[in-house]
Amino acid sequence: MRRSSRPRQRGVIAVLCCAMVLGILAIVGLALDLAMVYNRKAELQGLAEATALAAARELNGTSAGITSAATAAANAALGFRYQYNQQAVAWSSDALRFAAAANTPDEGWTDAAGAQAAPVSMLYAKVDTRALPGDAGVVATMFMLLTPNGPLSVSTAARAVAGRVSTLVTPLAICAQSPAPAAARANVAGSGMYDELVEFGFRRGVSYDLMNLNPNGATPENFVIDPLAPPGVAGTAAHFASDVVGPFVCAGQLPMPTVMGGQLTLQRGFPLGAYAAHLNSRFDDYAGHACTAEGAPPDSNIMPFDKSTIAWMVPGPATQAADSWQSGGKLWTRADPLPGDASNTAPLYGTLWAYARAVPYATYTAQPAEPAGGYGGFQTTAWSKLYAPGPPAATGYPSTSLTLAPYALSSSSTFRAPTTPEHQPGVAKRRVLNVALLDCPVAAGAITSASVRGVGRFFMTVPATAASLNAEFGGVAPAAALSGTVELQR
Repeated sequence: MRRSSRPRQRGVIAVLCCAMVLGILAIVGLALDLAMVYNRKAELQGLAEATALAAARELNGTSAGITSAATAAANAALGFRYQYNQQAVAWSSDALRFAAAANTPDEGWTDAAGAQAAPVSMLYAKVDTRALPGDAGVVATMFMLLTPNGPLSVSTAARAVAGRVSTLVTPLAICAQSPAPAAARANVAGSGMYDELVEFGFRRGVSYDLMNLNPNGATPENFVIDPLAPPGVAGTAAHFASDVVGPFVCAGQLPMPTVMGGQLTLQRGFPLGAYAAHLNSRFDDYAGHACTAEGAPPDSNIMPFDKSTIAWMVPGPATQAADSWQSGGKLWTRADPLPGDASNTAPLYGTLWAYARAVPYATYTAQPAEPAGGYGGFQTTAWSKLYAPGPPAATGYPSTSLTLAPYALSSSSTFRAPTTPEHQPGVAKRRVLNVALLDCPVAAGAITSASVRGVGRFFMTVPATAASLNAEFGGVAPAAALSGTVELQR
């Protein structure tokens, strides 16, 4: 009788099962090693992103901002642990770098010391965990080392870049009235006592109709900024459609990190009639539903400083902004030429000092950012010298502080909260429009381009109309004040 071969077959199956179990264990072990590497990578990525964001939020165009960015990154790193929350991070400033652009992963980045040399252009922060001391990125293997030539450890790292994705500039541009960032206006010849700070040709405390200015001719010049084309990038006519530009007029910001560093694409002639309702959302006026209070909140003080209600000027102003004036081939105001025309009278200076005071040139110091408390202003007793001939008198001006004007006060005569309870308390200084000041004259054409000399702060004294945008000059906006949203770049 033939003997059955079944027992012999059973032995083969057992051998095969053992081999399969070993293979499965090897695969499981490899998966565990890879999982530990993946987890370490995720831990380091969280560290890189948090520290890069912390640093980028402090970048404000000043040397102090660079220092604050380095401190913020170090403090953020202190709160992180890795290796399943067992190991504290050893931070090093070598892991932090700064740059003006985030286009390349490694070129153009500098350390904090290098960034201090050009803080105005530093808009981005990068963190690379490869530069951290110790073995934060080293993961010891448990199963890989059992394979032929298997490594004892595997290294991983992470990097993150963060920076501005928007700048607090309204998509409105006008010409700088002068190319000089700062100059002294000698209001009284031979005496420096009344020398006044003038910035790009504008006087603080004086109201201008932004739709009726031109330093190079008698025809008004004003422009729409292409909101989707950063400096140096050519825009298109389609970008100037009202449904494209309108939301950015509401928000008062542009989706680009800066308006400096290259030519902006512009459309000649800002269509104020199309955007007056957008601008007036700052007065808690949402007629026509051009804006929403969620995306464009009202100012915390919506009191209009109308010429007919100004109580601190005697005689009262006859014009909302300083009266338009042509001389020397320029379209400017009666408050600007020096000396003023002999026909000037007090009512023609428009509303004065609703938001800002005129500043003595002696208190000004060229620096990336204005002091936190501002420059000390003139006393109202100086009006007789500042606004000659025919100066108004400042009778009962509501503020005695050299750094405050009526808008900043909470008294009933100069303050009004948003009228809609749901919109209170509003946002302070929302009525301040950050307006690009162009290097003019601008090349001819409906669609053109120009570079930006600076950004001016203009306070809307009253709501805009289809024909006029009356706003008081409050000084040049430093880079520190223009940072919008900060996000991870990639």
